[in-house]
Amino acid sequence: MSRRWGSYDYNYFPPPSRPLQAKGGIKSQSKRGTFGESWWAKRWIAVLESFDIGSRLGRGRSYARRGQVLSIDIDKGLVKAKVQGSSPTPYNVTIKLNALSTANWQQLATVLSQQAIFTAKLLAGEMPQDIEQAFKDAGLSLFPTQLKDLQTECSCPDWSNPCKHIAAVYYLLGEEFDRTPFLLFTLRGMNREELVRLLDQEEPKGKPKKKAQKPEVDNTQSEPARTPEPLPVTAADFWGGSALPEGMFGEVRIPPTPATLVKRLGNFPFWRGQEKFLSAMESVYTQASPRGLEVFLGEQKEK
Repeated sequence: MSRRWGSYDYNYFPPPSRPLQAKGGIKSQSKRGTFGESWWAKRWIAVLESFDIGSRLGRGRSYARRGQVLSIDIDKGLVKAKVQGSSPTPYNVTIKLNALSTANWQQLATVLSQQAIFTAKLLAGEMPQDIEQAFKDAGLSLFPTQLKDLQTECSCPDWSNPCKHIAAVYYLLGEEFDRTPFLLFTLRGMNREELVRLLDQEEPKGKPKKKAQKPEVDNTQSEPARTPEPLPVTAADFWGGSALPEGMFGEVRIPPTPATLVKRLGNFPFWRGQEKFLSAMESVYTQASPRGLEVFLGEQKEK
């Protein structure tokens, strides 16, 4: 049964029920205290808690820490999740946040382009401290400012909105915003790639537009055509190839910083492991690198 915001007694609780144990659910990194470490994650949680929607938020925190949320999918202006409650069938949770229009985003891009620090930090995966003021200058808001900015539904029988299942998803979203701040923009209707393209189209304030340059004439002579190398006579020679020249790969060594590529890609969304994703991957790379070096150099040890 679904329901929307209405005039309900948020401090009323139905008879207490014990949720069924969830297997493979998404557990919050926070084991006690507050959720989120960055200012924008804390701001998301603070906005929700300021709506005075009762102590179900506390039960939602417990659900988030126990791993009762089975899945969370985020799209533009929309979050869909499944939460394991007391019923054998998981409850379906939907959270909608009013998406900004194309014209709104264009207004925002114009404001953001006035200060290069905004673009630089956004491209680095950080949320600028003054981003909220930039939204206000454009007549917009990054975070929900009133209860009606959010539309939530849950298939559980609790008529309160939000219920503890919705609240659990709220808290896990806050932690995910910590790791991936651009998800906040996705909920407002634009993903990172689209925002970056939009910012690229804006000329910073006071910066003259680039003049079209005449193409340079290449006066260098073209290289003479090379005679193609003859193909090997036998198939074995063709597929086997020839020995590589010595020193072709230069110095081969274990990287000083493990898992650099994974760290550039960022955290795995809604990681379910007990250990943090990047910490776990760093350990795997540290153990695998010496073995990989042995294989590459042909120094495999006999078992």
